[in-house]
Amino acid sequence: MTERTRLTRKPERGDDDPAVLRRLLDEARVAHVAFVRRGCPVVLPMAFGREGNRLFLHGSTGAGAFLASREGLDVSVAVTHLDGLVFARSAFDSSMNYRSAVIFGRAVPVPAEGKQDALRAVTEHLMPGRWGEVRPLTAKELAATTVLELPLDEVSVKVRAAGPGEDPEDGEDRSVWAGVVPVRTVVGVPERSPLTNPALPLPGSVASLL
Repeated sequence: MTERTRLTRKPERGDDDPAVLRRLLDEARVAHVAFVRRGCPVVLPMAFGREGNRLFLHGSTGAGAFLASREGLDVSVAVTHLDGLVFARSAFDSSMNYRSAVIFGRAVPVPAEGKQDALRAVTEHLMPGRWGEVRPLTAKELAATTVLELPLDEVSVKVRAAGPGEDPEDGEDRSVWAGVVPVRTVVGVPERSPLTNPALPLPGSVASLL
């Protein structure tokens, strides 16, 4: 717990179980990374992966954020799952069910000797099983890619998983529908590229998502 991770509103929704954080991160595909560039706040969506207590952020060596990160970059990273829309009898009490994490720290470039392992972690996070199905990375591709490493040491996790709240002023009036509408992300039917041999079956990394 630090001053940056201390929950000031609804602290009872906080969760310091490392397993909750790991599951939250492992089930997500996009992280929003905030930092200050030339005096202005910037938020960028990034692909990421996790290995143990480290978060890897993937990007191009030419991207502004990564150019500025050569000596390290102070960031906050947000990862959020929307699990449901909570319909209460009033707009004021309506809400969302969610799981969210905000990570603070200094992101530093992964050294050259560890970059390929970090990229494997990101690839396997996005597309489990894909790393073993494709050709190895070329030296040019490795040189064009940067991966930032951020320790999971300063993290705030917040979870809401409940039905609508009830305002006593609403009394026994049951004329307005109240409840929860679950929200889930689903994958669609794979769309074969013209570059793919039509006789090829779906690879394991794609089939596992269906």
